Amino acid sequence: MLRNPIHLRLEKLESWQHVTFMACLCERMYPNYWAFCQQTGFADAQIYRRILDLVWETLTVKEAKVNFDSQLEKLEEAIPNAEDYDLYGVYPAIDACVALSELLHSRLSGETLEHAIGVSDASITTVAMLEMTQSGREMSDDELKDNPAVEEEWDIQWEIFRLLAACEERDLELIKGLRSDLREAGISNIGIKFER
Repeated sequence: MLRNPIHLRLEKLESWQHVTFMACLCERMYPNYWAFCQQTGFADAQIYRRILDLVWETLTVKEAKVNFDSQLEKLEEAIPNAEDYDLYGVYPAIDACVALSELLHSRLSGETLEHAIGVSDASITTVAMLEMTQSGREMSDDELKDNPAVEEEWDIQWEIFRLLAACEERDLELIKGLRSDLREAGISNIGIKFER
């Protein structure tokens, strides 16, 4: 998928920064999953919400203990199968689950860099696929690079990266601020708005 210098820069971050970066991107993909569940009655979107909230909690609460194995099992049961739906929304919903699954795998393995790149890829894939679907054709990587929606997604990823990279040590205020800003905005990477 689309390569971006951000993937090289992520190497400079520590694992808590990788995890926060992933949680931010999952937060921006959650409305896609939520909207799909609303439309189809497929699953309770709260499953995704609760798992993601537990990850945020481990970033901000020292004593937080989470069984990520069982969270991963719950998530795997709540991933839709594209073949069961004749609805475009199934794809962004699956991408959101792929991203959250990467995040959970990073918590289980302790390897965060490759998973952070995986989440970055999942989010950009959602945007690129929608752009190609709307234009009714495949686009080359060069075309996608210059696509305004793809550019905007990279800009937001860079913005989150820069805020994290500026921290010397784990900054609880920044982590909480990112979480609440993204939750308040409730807008996904493809512009789907979460309605409370």
